[in-house]
Amino acid sequence: MKAKIKVTLKNGVLDPQGKAIEGALGSLGFSGVDHVRQGKYFEIDLKETDPVRAREQVRAMCEKLIANTVIENYDIELA
Repeated sequence: MKAKIKVTLKNGVLDPQGKAIEGALGSLGFSGVDHVRQGKYFEIDLKETDPVRAREQVRAMCEKLIANTVIENYDIELA
């Protein structure tokens, strides 16, 4: 089973990298960009075949290591 994890900053948390990308896109001529937020993406191959147990394992991974839950949200997709 494959877990796909998207980690993004919570609303209200400053995103200097997103702001830098937004400015760079403007300077490259992409004038229609209003706002950029950056994040992280992970793919983890699991030996677990039970989707409920797999989701629990991945949630624990996110809570303990992958995401800083004080400032980040995460979304898990199992495939």
